[in-house]
Amino acid sequence: MTEYAPRDGQAGVDAAALAVGFSTALRRAGLPSSPDRAAWLAQALRIVPPAAREPLYWTCRVALVSSHEQLPVFDAVFSAAFDGMLDPADTRGDASSPPTIGAEERTRAAPNERPLAHADGRVPASRAPVAAPGLANDDESNAPGFEAILAMASPDEYLHEKSFAELTPEEAAHVRQLVRRIVLATPERRSRRTRQWAHSGAKLDLRRTIRAARRAGGDASSLVYARRRQRPRRLVFLCDVSGSMEPYTQVFLSLLQGAVAGAQAEAFVFSTRLTRLTRQLSNRNTDKALALGAAAAPDWAGGTRLAESLRRFIDGYGRRGLARGAVIVVLSDGWAQDAPELVDAQMARLRRLACRIVWVNPRKAGTDYQPLAGGMAAALPYCDAFISGHNYAALTEAATAIRAERSRPARKQG
Repeated sequence: MTEYAPRDGQAGVDAAALAVGFSTALRRAGLPSSPDRAAWLAQALRIVPPAAREPLYWTCRVALVSSHEQLPVFDAVFSAAFDGMLDPADTRGDASSPPTIGAEERTRAAPNERPLAHADGRVPASRAPVAAPGLANDDESNAPGFEAILAMASPDEYLHEKSFAELTPEEAAHVRQLVRRIVLATPERRSRRTRQWAHSGAKLDLRRTIRAARRAGGDASSLVYARRRQRPRRLVFLCDVSGSMEPYTQVFLSLLQGAVAGAQAEAFVFSTRLTRLTRQLSNRNTDKALALGAAAAPDWAGGTRLAESLRRFIDGYGRRGLARGAVIVVLSDGWAQDAPELVDAQMARLRRLACRIVWVNPRKAGTDYQPLAGGMAAALPYCDAFISGHNYAALTEAATAIRAERSRPARKQG
């Protein structure tokens, strides 16, 4: 079997980028291709690496084609995308094999001509152009099809694994837009309030039953049942804006802004003092919200008084109900000027109030990282999740930890 050998300096095939790029090409050609199918293809390509044409063709076909009518468009786009990259010699003589690359007749729409479409906007398979969408013709580009497919992958993907501290100003602005769109949701809790419910699984509501009987002249003609309502738990962010966190502050504040707008979260920042920024970050203008937040926190990029900030939060807001049963997210590297025993005492208080504590520390991404800093070492035993927040992918892990159900760590001894 003829294998595809990468050129000098070319890295191995990125299964995710190939799956996204090829499914995008099919979708632009009028073939429905959902993100789920692209994910299936990426998983399949990791199991069956695209070393030759035949396994690559059948892997893509099984993952992305759902009916026989889709085959003409699929074969045409596959041939146009991978022409010249893989040698189809191993499929010759097989009647069931796909058409030889380069053997299909290629057509392109005239410059002023568009393929006819259905009323819903879909392009019929018989009228869809077979050339890979968005690619220049053979005379205009000598780039191989595989690189063209990678070029059609999402432009955001390469930023998902890049540390926030290494982003250029343009990349940082783009990542902040992505971070604001992260969907944050907390687990639900049972409210004290009840609502009328069907008999199944509900308790008899005596008050509503008696009120209904009074309206009917004292005759309880029917029994009323109710059950307690389900409400999402409150979400509270405590973000460290000290000097050691400066490479990550702008992105983290964008996360807070999206949480305030989308999840009705409460946002606090701290350095040498604690500042509540929920009102400032509720502004829909991103730049204005960040400017208002920076103006409201005079200790920006200062030292870190972790224990004192936690104490101010608990005394001023937490015990009044803001932290009771809530999911608390602390974004900090744990480098504190306070004594470790002070941090330990305040984290123990916060632990008794909160449902979950998620700690996001960008320093955790280091290969030789150890939570030895006094503040971090003292706080870690009270955390339900300890996550690195150094890039976009790590922040999505934090979103998963926020959604997780309640789980209590073992009580600290001593």
